[in-house]
Amino acid sequence: MSKHSIQDKVVLVAGGAKNLGGLLAADLARHGAKAVAIHYHGAATQAEAEQTAATVRALGAKAVALQGNLTTGAAMEKLFADASAAIGRPDIAINTVGKVLKKPFAEITEAEFDDMDAINNKSAFLFLKEAGRHVNDHGKIVTLVTSLLGAFTPFYASYAGTKAPVEHYTRAAAKEFGARGISVTAVGPGPMDTPFFYGQEGADAQAYHQSAAALSPFSKTGLTDIEDVVPFIRHLVSDGWWITGQTILINGGYTTK
Repeated sequence: MSKHSIQDKVVLVAGGAKNLGGLLAADLARHGAKAVAIHYHGAATQAEAEQTAATVRALGAKAVALQGNLTTGAAMEKLFADASAAIGRPDIAINTVGKVLKKPFAEITEAEFDDMDAINNKSAFLFLKEAGRHVNDHGKIVTLVTSLLGAFTPFYASYAGTKAPVEHYTRAAAKEFGARGISVTAVGPGPMDTPFFYGQEGADAQAYHQSAAALSPFSKTGLTDIEDVVPFIRHLVSDGWWITGQTILINGGYTTK
């Protein structure tokens, strides 16, 4: 067996119904994971979660789709408990949950901020907390942040601002869980070619971001291809890789515009 392997690992993917989370669920099954728990938020993504679960099963792994609004401690505890009961304690826990809001700072309402904070900040904290309680020794934990954490740009105050604390949570969790051999990392992709991006950007901004990065001419749309992020995360969660406490930016295409 290769040193860098995920053979027979149990995986939990929060936000695993579609887009990057769905690709990760299928990819890890394809590379030897024996079971994958696929979290989805609600009825709007249930069918996609079930389809991803069917894909995982077709690849030879066990799969379960689990619903939950992960902005409360009780819901996060239930997700990890239900996943453990259905497929076993996870060796790998990946959190792809997030929400984008592009809006001038002075126009963001308190309700909008509270919503962004609950999804991007609070749920990430709760995910790391429960992952630290449930992930097996020598396991891997990965959360998704954003390359905007390294940018100087307007209109994303509530998005990048509520993702920024996850960098500290990652470092703290890495120090605390490291004694059990658990690696904790955060991955910050540039603007990715998913509905997550297009839902907030007008035509002019889309055109700009599709040409902003030096590597834009080498991707399908000029944005980060999620298919290219998948193998990177697969390596981070494989046996033999012990990068921990780091935030890793991928093809960050944001500038000062």
